[in-house]
Amino acid sequence: MIGIGICLLAALCTSCRQELIEHGQGDLRISIEKGDAYLHDFPLFLGISKKNAPQMAVWTEDMQGNFLSTIYVTHKIATQSWTASGGNRRKEALPCWCHVRGVRYDDGLYLPTKAEPLTDGVSGATPREDFDVKITPKEGLKRFVVKIEINHSTDFNEFYPASAREGDTNYSGGKMGSGQPAVVYAATVDLSSGQHEFPAVLIGHSSPDGSDGSVDPDLSTLTSALHIVKGIVIRTRP
Repeated sequence: MIGIGICLLAALCTSCRQELIEHGQGDLRISIEKGDAYLHDFPLFLGISKKNAPQMAVWTEDMQGNFLSTIYVTHKIATQSWTASGGNRRKEALPCWCHVRGVRYDDGLYLPTKAEPLTDGVSGATPREDFDVKITPKEGLKRFVVKIEINHSTDFNEFYPASAREGDTNYSGGKMGSGQPAVVYAATVDLSSGQHEFPAVLIGHSSPDGSDGSVDPDLSTLTSALHIVKGIVIRTRP
């Protein structure tokens, strides 16, 4: 499979500091800056909640939209280690990434299972602060797209309520599902351009119920989901 060589930073699951980032010649750094809604109140029981960081996937595509490689994905979706999901596989969590990979599992869904999890090399706990991911492009690859999909569980609003029923256009997994659908960012990286920074832009949201890998550019029904991250920039080493 065509791909990009990947190296997750050793400090990925902790707060990353710029002075700890080490780059070699030709490496790229994906810097993700948390927004005001980065940590979300996830309900546990008896009115008790905890602050959860979002689920996230980072991957690359060629200029024709073909999947190249997963750079990073959060541990829960990579291993199906959800807390209080009620048996929900959370296909609505990161459906754009799941479908573009094109790997269909025994239950017919396009996301990893406990029996067939993603390798540890591309998965890890979501950092609770700003963080960086380092990648090394495959030799000869000059132009490609980096995409980032981000989602919170139970991030309900008036457009995506917990009461929505399966089959409704705003259904997003039920009371322990997503609420607002995942948001998708993209940056076109051109290593022959002479640029050293490539900001990612918000291109839309994923399928609310996770039934396909489409991206809807209409963001009018989203509220707090628009503020999970403040900015994402891909940087080369000058």
